[in-house]
Amino acid sequence: MISWFQAAMLGIMSMTAASTIACLGTTVGNYTLNRPLIASLFVGLILGDVKGCITIAIPMQIIYIALVTPGGTVAADLRAVSYIGIPLAYVTAKSQGMDLSGAEAQALAGSIGAAVGTIGTVQFYGTAMFNLIWQHIGWAELDKGNFNILTSVETWMPIISHFVISFLPIMLIDYYGSAAVTNFKDSLPMNSWYMKGIFTLGSLLPAVGIAILLNSVVSKPIDLIYFVFGFAIAKSMGLTLLAATAVGAVFALLNFQMKMNKLAAAEESAGGKDEEEDI
Repeated sequence: MISWFQAAMLGIMSMTAASTIACLGTTVGNYTLNRPLIASLFVGLILGDVKGCITIAIPMQIIYIALVTPGGTVAADLRAVSYIGIPLAYVTAKSQGMDLSGAEAQALAGSIGAAVGTIGTVQFYGTAMFNLIWQHIGWAELDKGNFNILTSVETWMPIISHFVISFLPIMLIDYYGSAAVTNFKDSLPMNSWYMKGIFTLGSLLPAVGIAILLNSVVSKPIDLIYFVFGFAIAKSMGLTLLAATAVGAVFALLNFQMKMNKLAAAEESAGGKDEEEDI
């Protein structure tokens, strides 16, 4: 069960990650602190189990691995996935005595992560609408010649929006949600048809995330060979994430050097032709 203090800390993290002022822009906030694999470190520190929270966050990260916000369009805001999904999935799995790295816990985490993504979307657009109040106040003061209002409108007033839309909902959902999970855990038999359905759906969702990623980065069918080769090496050699990253970096470096050598050869060839034409 999550205490009031832990729930408040989770709310503060969500508020901080969502605020472009506190986290120095969307690069640090939305694209870093809001990402499940990064957020799980802070959630783990708050709940007292860093390894467990990171483990439970892996399927959520895979589901949303290709999530972007083109033009401000948000399909799922990750503040709810990270700061509601991870804590509740962790508490649920622990209350059921699941192995956090097991198939059932991972599938359950994926289902919860996908379900709470909608809450994050409401928070994102809710914050944007709330900020219109401050914009209206700002324009009214500018008409009066008060240019000092710009600092408040762009800096301090939006923090109120994040407090109301991010901090309060996430704190309450985490606290009462974890209590509900603890109180009703006996009514969730693992062998029931609906729990099996949740596990099945959750186990399929990471594949959707990988498919979206491939659709974004694969421009030619032959590019798929590199992905299949990478997965085959990682699986057959039992590589850890860091080891797989190192192997990938080596192949990327080799590919970069080959392209640079090819480009240099093409430039030399073009230079030779120009000299022949001059002669």
